[in-house]
Amino acid sequence: MSNTDETPPVGLQDFYGGSQERTTVMLAAFEGWNDAGEAASDAVKFLSVFWQSEKIASLNADEYYDFQFTRPVIERLASGEKRIKWPSTRISKAEVPNSNLDVIFVSGVEPSYKWRAYTAELIALAKELEVDCILLAGALLADVPHTRPIPVTVTCEDSDLREELKVESSHYEGPIGIVGVLAEMAGLADIPAVSLWAAVPHYVGHSPSPKAQLSLLHRIEELLQAPLDTALLTDEADAWERGVDELATDDPEIAAYVRQLEEAKDTAELPEASGESIAREFERYLKRRRRD
Repeated sequence: MSNTDETPPVGLQDFYGGSQERTTVMLAAFEGWNDAGEAASDAVKFLSVFWQSEKIASLNADEYYDFQFTRPVIERLASGEKRIKWPSTRISKAEVPNSNLDVIFVSGVEPSYKWRAYTAELIALAKELEVDCILLAGALLADVPHTRPIPVTVTCEDSDLREELKVESSHYEGPIGIVGVLAEMAGLADIPAVSLWAAVPHYVGHSPSPKAQLSLLHRIEELLQAPLDTALLTDEADAWERGVDELATDDPEIAAYVRQLEEAKDTAELPEASGESIAREFERYLKRRRRD
């Protein structure tokens, strides 16, 4: 194993905490193409509720959405009244308890139009709120088995932060969604961006995907150095996995395919089997034991 056995994972509060009183992080996820199983948007919603964030702004829906593609929905309130809920981008803020960390949540649907203007508006807001770093959560469909830990790839293009967090730069080339555009715009504005991508098993890529959501939350917990209570979600992830097991049992073709993925996963040299990953899991266990 590497030095990670002896040294706890470095997070954003370590990186920024020595030079300023408070650290402000923007955490964003978008429903749509970047959000397999809605794992990323559900993770951000979980944290927004967990830390009791309060709405501070929103982006003009009429400017950015095609309502024939992303349709509004009608809801009935507890009072019995009906209202139309329009696609939007909601910005809220929370102060993380017992820390010097503020989190700005960006949650919404990937826009239909004017991506440059949309991301420029978000970057301008980040500048106004003195955001130190932007975390971008996404989820993609991949050839991974549901029976193994869900991989979360973390990348960063800022050399100093990348070295501190011990992550790599992205080598991806190809089509991107709004998450990729926002990461590029952040870099141009000299705001470091860290991207987290969970790999959702493509044969069960429908929503919800609690196991992928949980994996994202664990990685965000490490990066923010802010403890989370995910016991209920852990139960949901276990129930989800049992349900997929039953599906595989009833379908021999799926069962055989899952076994192939398991063999490939177990024999390949993936990050989940590395000393760094094992050390992260052990460190997380020790932190929770101390809290209990």
